[in-house]
Amino acid sequence: MSGNDRLRTYRSKRDFTRTEEPSPGTHEGSARDAPRFVVQIHDARRMHFDFRLQVDDVLRSWSVPKGPSTDPQDKRLAVPTEDHPLEYEEFEGVIPRGEYGGGTVIVWDHGTYEPLSHDRRGRTVPFGEALEHGHATFRLNGSKLRGEFALTRFRDRTDDGEEAWLLVKAREGRGGAAGRGTPDPRRARSVRTGRTLAQVAADSGQE
Repeated sequence: MSGNDRLRTYRSKRDFTRTEEPSPGTHEGSARDAPRFVVQIHDARRMHFDFRLQVDDVLRSWSVPKGPSTDPQDKRLAVPTEDHPLEYEEFEGVIPRGEYGGGTVIVWDHGTYEPLSHDRRGRTVPFGEALEHGHATFRLNGSKLRGEFALTRFRDRTDDGEEAWLLVKAREGRGGAAGRGTPDPRRARSVRTGRTLAQVAADSGQE
């Protein structure tokens, strides 16, 4: 499925004459570039983090209510959302009220990642295929999130329930010491501009 087909749901939920969210276009980059990731904090009806991984020409996306944790003991619920365009990695601003997902967004972290999934024989498994099978491991190289993580599906989508995954930090190094967990989203600052959610809202005149 092409990126345009995979972004049909993203397009259908947004009025690009009202929201400043990016309309899918030509992304500058090379297929040889390391795949990207971004974690955005979204102060919508319910505060949450959006965790996005570049897979081919889209950002596969999960809503993580409590945010990614650097503590291997934390198992974070991650609920899939629609694929987003690669341009969304840079998006920071306020989505107008009445638009899908209205609220303030900041880029909490971004960077590249390294796919690590292998089959039982030790052969590399393409990252998109690993996700389809329900378990993918990867190493994040961000400003705030670094090291090995895993996404594991534990519930398939049913008629009366959503598909659900767990996002977990791997234990690395001697003893697997606990990390710092997740910051308070209202105090967290953008890795792009150093602003908080409140400052982004104030700068847009939508406190």
